[in-house]
Amino acid sequence: MNLIADILDRHPADAVAIIAGERRVTYGELRSSAAPMAAEIRAAAEKLGRAPRVGLHCPNGVDYIILSIGILLGGACLVPLAEELTADERDQITRTTALDFIVRGCGGPPQAVETAARHAPLFPEAAFQTLNPAFIRFSSGTTGSSKGVVLSHETLLARITAANRGLQLTRDDRILWMLPMAHHFAVSIVLYLHVGAVTILESSPTREAILATAERHDATVIYGSPFHFALLAADPGLFRWPSLRLPVATAAALPEATARAFEARFDQPIIQGLGIIEVGLSVLNLDAAAEKPASLGKPLPDYEVRLLDDSGHEVPDGTPGEFHVRGPGLLDAYLVPWNPSPLKDGYFASGDLVVRDADGHLTLVGRRKSVINVAGMKLFPEEVEACLNEHPAVARSLVSGKDHPHMGQIPVAEIIPADPANPPKAGELQRHCRAHLSAYKVPLRCSFVDQLPLTASGKLKRH
Repeated sequence: MNLIADILDRHPADAVAIIAGERRVTYGELRSSAAPMAAEIRAAAEKLGRAPRVGLHCPNGVDYIILSIGILLGGACLVPLAEELTADERDQITRTTALDFIVRGCGGPPQAVETAARHAPLFPEAAFQTLNPAFIRFSSGTTGSSKGVVLSHETLLARITAANRGLQLTRDDRILWMLPMAHHFAVSIVLYLHVGAVTILESSPTREAILATAERHDATVIYGSPFHFALLAADPGLFRWPSLRLPVATAAALPEATARAFEARFDQPIIQGLGIIEVGLSVLNLDAAAEKPASLGKPLPDYEVRLLDDSGHEVPDGTPGEFHVRGPGLLDAYLVPWNPSPLKDGYFASGDLVVRDADGHLTLVGRRKSVINVAGMKLFPEEVEACLNEHPAVARSLVSGKDHPHMGQIPVAEIIPADPANPPKAGELQRHCRAHLSAYKVPLRCSFVDQLPLTASGKLKRH
C-alpha cells in the first residue's frame, strides 16, 4: 500500500487541507502540486530498480508538506534532513542511510531531485525494501548512538489509527501547528491529513501572532511543546479561545506550573502525552488532565504497558520502572546496525523511567540512558563530548542534561582543561561547538574541574 495515495483519495479535491497566512491549500492542490515530484521520483526508481531513499532539506511550511507528499507518493522512503543540522550532520545521515537523492526547498520553487553522494548501505538492501519503508528517522538528528528508526506505510497507518482512538480528531477540527515538521510530520501531520482536518501553520514565535491566528481560524486543537504553552499562558490579552477543545503537549515533560497557568488563562487543561519515535503516541492524559496535569495519563486502548526493574520484573505502584509498551505501529526495524526484530515479546523498551499511581496514571520521572531532551530535540552527550575534546585546550569533558523549567533539559559540560593554569573561555568552547553541532546541542554552561568520575575501566560515569 501507499498511505499517502490512500489519504489523497479519501477527501474531496476542493476540501481545505492546509492554511498558511492568506494561503489555503486543498487536497486537490496538494495532489497536483506534489505530482511533478512524485513523477520524478518514480522515474528515478525505475532507473534504480528499487524504491529510492530521498533526503528532504526544507524549512517548515506548505512546501515541506507538498515535497514530503511528492516523495512518498512517488514510492520513495523519506529521510528528513532537519533545518537545524549542520552540513557535517547532514552528511552523516546521508552516509548512514545511503541516500540516493536529496530534495531541497528554500521558500521558493523546489529544486529538482539531486543525486546524493554514493555510499554503500550498511544494511541489507533487499531486506530493507521488503518492509515497504516510508520513513527513516534518527532520534538525535545524527547517527551518534541513534540507530535510525524505519517505519513502513502499513506501520504509519496502524500508528495514526491507534493514536486517533484517543485524540478523536475529525474533519471538523482545525489544528494549530508550530512544531518542527522534520521531527513530527511522519505521524502528526499525516494523521491530520488522514482524517481530513485542517492544519493551520503559524511561523511566528510570538504569542500575539499565535493567538491572532487561533482566533481568526477558530482553531480547535493546538499541538505544541511546554515552551509554547508557557508562552501562551503569560499572554495579558482578553482572548479566551472559546473554540479550543484539545491542547496537546508533547516533545518534553510538561511542568505543572505551566499546565496550571494555561488552564487558568484559557479554561482548558493541557492534555499531555508520551510520544516516542519507535512507538508513536501510546499514552495520553485524557481523564485526569486537570487533577494531575504532570501525568502522562493512561495507555490508549490498543496498547499494553509494563514498568520493569533492571531484572525485568514488574515494579509496584509508586516505584519507577522502565516503560515497556506493546501495540500497533511500533517500529519495523533499526537501520544501523540492522535489526529487523527490535522488540522483545512484542514490547519496546523505551529507556524512560515511569511511575504508576494507584489509579493507573503514569508519570515520567527520568531516563535510564544518557540521552538529553532539549524541548523534544534529543541529543547524545557522547557526540558533544567528542566535539569538545577536539579543542586543543580541552583534555577531557563530560556532558549531561540539567533540568530546565521550559526546555525540559539543557546541555551542560564539565571540562578538564589541558592547561589548568590557563583554562579556555566558556564562550570560546561554545563557538567551537557551534561551528560543528546544531545550536541545541551546544552546552549552555561550562565548568572546569580537576577530574571527572570514571568507572574502573576508565569510562565516564554518567550523572
